[in-house]
Amino acid sequence: MYTLGINAAFHDCSASLVKDGVVIAAAEEERFTRVKHGKRPVPFTVWQLPFNAIDYCLKEAGITLADVQHVAYSYDPRIQLGEHAKNATITLPLEPSLNPSDEWLSPWDPLSLSYIVNAPRQLASGAPHHLQKRFAGVRFDGPFQWHFVEHHLAHEASTFLAAPFETCAVLAMDGRGERATTSYGVWRDGAYERIKQVNLPHSLGLLYEAVTDHLGFLRSSDEYKVMALASFGQPRFADALRAIVRYRGDGDYTVENARWEDVFGPRRERGSAFEEVHMDIARSLQLVLEETVMQMAQWLHEKTGAENLALAGGVALNCVMNAILRDKGPFKRVWVQPASGDSGTSLGAALWIDLQQRGGKRAWQMEHVFLGPSYSDDEIEEFLKMAKLPYRRMSNVAEETAAILAQNKVIGWFQGRMEFGPRSLGARSILASPVDPGMQAKLNGIKDREDFRPVAPVVLEQEVGNWFVNGDVSPFMVFVYDVIPEKAAQIPAVRHVDGTARVQTIRRDQNAPYHDLLQAFQRLTGVPVLVNTSFNTRGEPIVCTPRDAVESFLTTPLDALAIGSFLLEKPSITVGGKTA
Repeated sequence: MYTLGINAAFHDCSASLVKDGVVIAAAEEERFTRVKHGKRPVPFTVWQLPFNAIDYCLKEAGITLADVQHVAYSYDPRIQLGEHAKNATITLPLEPSLNPSDEWLSPWDPLSLSYIVNAPRQLASGAPHHLQKRFAGVRFDGPFQWHFVEHHLAHEASTFLAAPFETCAVLAMDGRGERATTSYGVWRDGAYERIKQVNLPHSLGLLYEAVTDHLGFLRSSDEYKVMALASFGQPRFADALRAIVRYRGDGDYTVENARWEDVFGPRRERGSAFEEVHMDIARSLQLVLEETVMQMAQWLHEKTGAENLALAGGVALNCVMNAILRDKGPFKRVWVQPASGDSGTSLGAALWIDLQQRGGKRAWQMEHVFLGPSYSDDEIEEFLKMAKLPYRRMSNVAEETAAILAQNKVIGWFQGRMEFGPRSLGARSILASPVDPGMQAKLNGIKDREDFRPVAPVVLEQEVGNWFVNGDVSPFMVFVYDVIPEKAAQIPAVRHVDGTARVQTIRRDQNAPYHDLLQAFQRLTGVPVLVNTSFNTRGEPIVCTPRDAVESFLTTPLDALAIGSFLLEKPSITVGGKTA
């Protein structure tokens, strides 16, 4: 039985395919269209389905849409439409801003709802011309069965059906779903129970988005930059924020409306310098988020009695908050679904409907995120020849690449199946030595990123405790750890200003080429750690295809590209008779 999951209602549109409980493929649309986040989260884009990601998932399984038994869409319009769902109509004022309504967050929301209701028709007949063959032979009413899955249930299922727990408490936090912004539950004895939810307009995710916007960043996109900026500031606005965000007990909280100019002062203009006040705003926001979520977790632990906690939702991508929960929270173990943002809801929706339809037990656990496209050496070499680029085949990819890294050069690393989720974890990565203190600045320059942005380490799993305080298995880069002080001088490039690092651990069964590269680098340098950052530049999605990788390599100051078994190096490449 095949179940296709689709996320398209907001941002980070994606598709996932499950066969009899096992995830076959998952990918974000942005990797194919090269539009960051797939689209902006506005009503006019809700009609856009992730056709390229769907096409890839079906291709990976060797099937067409007509072979799929169930389609799960991670938003349920019936929650808003209620009993009038079948005969509902919508009206849109010609000038919406002149006719505000308390019924909707935006006067355009009815348009979004209409697009969602009509998603089965769009899937059946709206595929781009070059993809239509894989979508042939279906109608909006079949042969697949369509399922609308509540947005927060999709978030929840994406973590408790992927986590390494048979029993766990579940906490999902994001900007918004149909109504819910935070939901609590428990997975026990093969069944899930939602025990509480917080509804709009109260939302920790929307709060973080609003302050992100006030700081001159792009909301629903740059929240992780605010988290990084927070390490440089002092929480002098914390009391003002605590007056706005109030934990009410029993898992409830409220977020009051606020004029941010009155709370923080003038809005930072995008592109202007970062001042102390901006860092203090970020620090205050981060602190109040951590305090509030800690209180929520305490209540959830008391309510469920569970030892384990599974997190999802965009707020769960805050790795600093996650580390606070791990170290100071009431749960023995905390697991975070690595595609916790909206992209992961396609996975959760598919896993949930698959479980309901099979009526069985879980058949899969998330050990890695390498669920996207891969390219054979023959396909890579064919492209390199077509592009008339000089390259050579490596006899030992790990040893030869490690030797380049040991020379303090920066490489693009393109190997195996692409990662699902926002983190590059060793398939589409930029890698460098952590030994040089100037490497962070160098990488931020290569990627055209803000100076305050940290870069993250990958470390051999068996070595993590020797380099990071209380270092533990952490394959998804969703927690921070303190660098052991005695080791800090050996890996200065990955140590953030607060002494932490967002750690990824790796073992060979998860990604053999990546693991072997780290071992080879350790043999050369004595350091089992590399800098790992995503293979992209500012405003661009992570690379997907050999063409993407080569274009990024040729248009940035990267020193080399290890792509499959092949190596491209500068300055050996010439373009138009000039050295690149």
